[in-house]
Amino acid sequence: MTKIRKVGVLGGGLMGSGIAQVSAAAGFPTTVREVSRELCDKSRQSIEKTLAKGIERGKVTEKERDAALGNLTFATDVRDFADADLFIEAVVEDLDVKNSLWSQLNGIAKPHAIFASNTSSLTIVAMAAASGRPDKMLGLHFFNPVPLMKLVEVVRTITTSDQTEQTAIDFVRALGKEPIRAKDTSGFIVNRLLIPYMLDAIRALEAGVGTVEDIDKGMQLGAGYPMGPFVLLDFVGLDTSYKIAEIMFAEYREPRFAPPPLLKRMVLAGMFGKKSGKGFYDYSSSPPRVSSLGL
Repeated sequence: MTKIRKVGVLGGGLMGSGIAQVSAAAGFPTTVREVSRELCDKSRQSIEKTLAKGIERGKVTEKERDAALGNLTFATDVRDFADADLFIEAVVEDLDVKNSLWSQLNGIAKPHAIFASNTSSLTIVAMAAASGRPDKMLGLHFFNPVPLMKLVEVVRTITTSDQTEQTAIDFVRALGKEPIRAKDTSGFIVNRLLIPYMLDAIRALEAGVGTVEDIDKGMQLGAGYPMGPFVLLDFVGLDTSYKIAEIMFAEYREPRFAPPPLLKRMVLAGMFGKKSGKGFYDYSSSPPRVSSLGL
């Protein structure tokens, strides 16, 4: 069975940086590929900041931080980490972009190397043919923030081999994460259930069922959720949620997956949530206040 010794992460954004951090912290030499040196530096700074917070909270020791950073390298050319045993893709949710990367990697990666996508909504089989190694292609869907969230969905396609799946499961466990097997359908397990829940919260707001604060408080205190749906939407990103909903609606053609009009208007207005400073809540004040949405 293939043993993972080196890891390559494609994309150094929020998810890619988190994946690279936990991989390096688990002892795997890990290379992050970004399209520019500036983005490489930004990714490293993000990881350093997260590790520094871990030290402040007593979750990470200085020795563990130094070991993790020592296992990390950054590159702009995919050829710089052609010797990786596992490539994890965490780039934009665009099938053409992803498939272009897989096709390029297939020409330089070792024959036994495994390709894994961190997509949250696209089907993995749509990438399998482009990868040139459909038996070694699967999904590894991590959750944000990666260093804290324990779950990873392991998504096997109809072409994924038993060996590839088991190697991926062993790798996830080596990271200290808990793997679950998910069917290769858009949204997998978690987003298949979570996205309609968040969209229904928006529809309830549009219908005047309750205010942003009361719906959040109701689901938090009445259903035991750690945060309300609007806080969660702002954290995930309204643009990301909108994109996932569109992809899932295109696959299933069910009304529950269709993005509500309010979500579309907010994305068009650049209200992406916490990362843009304003979503259902306005983060320019402390504590955040509910945004004016014209309802």
